[in-house]
Amino acid sequence: MVKPSGTDDGAQGPTLAEVGGERPQSDAARAAFIRAWTAALPPPLVPELVVYTAQEATDLWQATEDELHAAGLPPPFWAFPWAGGQAVARWLLDHPEQVRGRAVLDFGAGGGLAALAALRAGAARAVAADIDAFAATAQRLNAALNGLPLETVDRDIIGTPAGTGALAGIDLVVAGDVCYEAGMSGQVLTWLRGLAATGLPVLLGDPGRTFAPADGVEELASYQVPTPLALEDRTMRTTLVWRLLAA
Repeated sequence: MVKPSGTDDGAQGPTLAEVGGERPQSDAARAAFIRAWTAALPPPLVPELVVYTAQEATDLWQATEDELHAAGLPPPFWAFPWAGGQAVARWLLDHPEQVRGRAVLDFGAGGGLAALAALRAGAARAVAADIDAFAATAQRLNAALNGLPLETVDRDIIGTPAGTGALAGIDLVVAGDVCYEAGMSGQVLTWLRGLAATGLPVLLGDPGRTFAPADGVEELASYQVPTPLALEDRTMRTTLVWRLLAA
């Protein structure tokens, strides 16, 4: 666990009750919790950026599970730069011609790393979309850390047609590490392939998750991404970036 600045050795971060109540309904309460339990660090594969990251995954996971259980909020996926998101971010930074002057949406964005990478690579606009309100707060904090004008969407956008709603004006959709559950993966991939069928480019970053697509993809890059053993079953994962083909 990351100790908050100003605390003595061994002190823990504040509970949600201490930063705004058991149900963290305010952005300020969520921001206080995030700052207390994480540190601003560069992801291993994306040193050009810094994001609020939990250095001890299990401690923060347990804290949020304990404290958010009554509120029914999801685990803190936003607190870790997952391998798929890092790979997509790296690819965008290495291929700025693919995003320069364009509008990019990062789906299932977590802390917003890929969207921030798009902006750093020259995108005119980037939107980080995630259903978790904590993720939206983390995205705004991470954008401020990097001095980038990130937009956020904190609602379910699966099924949104190209050119409408959160996808209005979007030229490229990216998604990292979204194939870890059977039901969700099926819904997401069906939707993303539908977007690709309209001509909207869709990039997918995946480190070999169980429910990743076995076909209908074009490989763009492969990266070796350092990963914490507390989250993964190894300290390095081969992670691919694919262009998703139409259904």
